[in-house]
Amino acid sequence: MNRSARRRHLGAVLLATALVLPTACSASGPEDTAASGSTTTAAPTTTTDGTTSEPGDLPIPALDWTPCGGPFECADLVVPVDYDDPTGPTTTIALNRRPAAQPSERIGAIAFNPGGPGASGKQLVQSLLIPEELRDRFDIVGFDPRGVGDSDPLECHSHLQEMYDADPTIEDAADEERYVEVSEEFVDECKEKYGDLLPHLGTANVARDLDRIRAALGDDQLNYVGFSYGTSIGQQYARLFPERVRTMVLDGVVDQTVDGLTAAAEQARGFEKALSNYASSCDRDQCFADPTKTVIARVISAAERTPIPAPGADRPATPGVINLGLGYALYSEFLWDQLTAALGQADEDGDGTGLVELADGYLGRDGDGEYSSGFEIYFAVSCLDSEWPDDVDDVFAAGKDAAKDSPTFGEAIVNDYARCALWPTPPQPLEPVPTDQAGLAPVLVISTTGDPATPYENGVRVAEQLPGARLITYDGEGHTVAFQGVNCVDDAVIDYLLTAEVPADDLTC
Repeated sequence: MNRSARRRHLGAVLLATALVLPTACSASGPEDTAASGSTTTAAPTTTTDGTTSEPGDLPIPALDWTPCGGPFECADLVVPVDYDDPTGPTTTIALNRRPAAQPSERIGAIAFNPGGPGASGKQLVQSLLIPEELRDRFDIVGFDPRGVGDSDPLECHSHLQEMYDADPTIEDAADEERYVEVSEEFVDECKEKYGDLLPHLGTANVARDLDRIRAALGDDQLNYVGFSYGTSIGQQYARLFPERVRTMVLDGVVDQTVDGLTAAAEQARGFEKALSNYASSCDRDQCFADPTKTVIARVISAAERTPIPAPGADRPATPGVINLGLGYALYSEFLWDQLTAALGQADEDGDGTGLVELADGYLGRDGDGEYSSGFEIYFAVSCLDSEWPDDVDDVFAAGKDAAKDSPTFGEAIVNDYARCALWPTPPQPLEPVPTDQAGLAPVLVISTTGDPATPYENGVRVAEQLPGARLITYDGEGHTVAFQGVNCVDDAVIDYLLTAEVPADDLTC
């Protein structure tokens, strides 16, 4: 399994589920499809020092903006599937924007990404509470990364429900056989439908697409706000195009210096800490007659014996379902009451309906069993971006090790990446931003002490790595915090985006 409270816009917050929350996608193969009103252009070329240049004779992509609801306009941008073959097959990147309300005072555009991999930037900018000061002077731009949402999305999730209904803790040969079987069915479907496209869906290519977006918007430099996995896109942009960054906000940070299994184990510890914080809060409020962790253990144990019936849902609450439901609720304090009700319902009444509903929220699954978000792009990106073992037994062994520190989430989160051991495309591990990166403007990094999905320490390490960066520490719960009602954070972010000057010192909010 992979997996902000306050008044916050919950829809925006939950879009920003990082590193372990697979979200939306589907994508036609690498067919040569031109977007209406867009000019297909050659791609930037890579120089010997690893940065990317854009020859002066390359045409700037043209965007045909059309109204698409309220103050927003939409357009499509055609980009190469493979930047090493810029005149070859193309794919389409879907964009939307809210033009600056004061065009005479326009500074530029701010591009937003909510995370995933697989979440829709177009949806984010329609729901995120972006302050008027920014809407006056910037175009607010969302984009669906390649393979996501409206950008030629991947669709190979026929086996998704069975995959996450399976028990994520391996107790015997039957558990392992079932887990591998459903994982192979998922992987094989994606390989069959998108085998030629899969090698080109990594984050470095998303960063290259982002630079084409910048050029098409007519800006010499990029303003960017990335949440969760979106911080990975930002870091790759800073590595490839350092001199093209005006401002960059990274909130809920992915650390690109660690391998995949290490990152998964660290995330499991983050979720375990968040679960303890939830349980402590619940115990103070006397949610249950017994300690909260006792109730959770009892519910999990019951499901291990026999899945808990869920008469209000279309399937019972299996151990896999419960693990998803727990993890999903920890993304935001806003969901803690729902989790408490679901646990009480399962423990006292033997009814797992509330837990299934939480799991379906995580899966992006509606009442008709349809998925508004897909996990396929999550694995397509994650299995490329990090180093993974090629033997599922190595993943399961790492899961057992992770369970020593994180008994609730260790195996479930680590074992999720058994799909990467089976993935048909070899890893293409990302390179971190060099600590001496020349020409990079100071970056603003935000990290939350109780973040379950991207642990606080990630932000500390990345802020230390990026030259001139400033760190905002938010002392609180939940995954990501910017533009969610915390004035101390938002004031610093707004001032930075307007002036391109980071705070004089690191901040704690």
